[in-house]
Amino acid sequence: MARVKICGVNSAGAFDAAVAAGADFVGFVFFPPSPRAVTPEQAKNLSARAPASGQPGGPRRVGLFVDPTEAAIAAALAAVKLDALQIYADGARAAALRLRFGVPVWRAVGVASAADLPARLEGVDGLLLDAKPAADALRPGGNAQAWNWPMLAGWAAPGPWILAGGLTPENVAAAVRASGAAAVDVSSGVERAPGEKDSELIRAFVAAARAA
Repeated sequence: MARVKICGVNSAGAFDAAVAAGADFVGFVFFPPSPRAVTPEQAKNLSARAPASGQPGGPRRVGLFVDPTEAAIAAALAAVKLDALQIYADGARAAALRLRFGVPVWRAVGVASAADLPARLEGVDGLLLDAKPAADALRPGGNAQAWNWPMLAGWAAPGPWILAGGLTPENVAAAVRASGAAAVDVSSGVERAPGEKDSELIRAFVAAARAA
């Protein structure tokens, strides 16, 4: 079964729905321009609503950062225990943050063609493959862009990876089958409006991903 990450969790209802649906990961966005952004204190309060990761009902907590300063990551980690950092930055910067904080790092990579697929982990623990954003996009991810998932079937992945980009309850099963993904990430695909998660869509997405 594919593991599932519900990203952009920013309300009690969304967090509770992700836990109830059996999501493996919940993602907190520490990127103020995003409609899904939370502060470290808000993430702390949300995380307290369920057991820590590794315990029954306790999904792993992931913090999403875009070109972050060390101070921004330190502030988040001081407030809430994060099991992984999802970093939008180049490989060298992501690896440096992995060394600095000792927390597993998933580096987000925008993909438009097979040439964009990484051949090495370059010092991080895993990769999150998303659609490459348009040149005028305001965010590096969470833009509801689907992409050519079947190209991944022939990719020699250098390590663990997660599929993201334009996934919805309606297409996630097909995306898993086409790409061979062992884990999927969704944000806007389970929202009724930007930044507003829908509990029924969360439930349907997790069920569809697992059925694939």
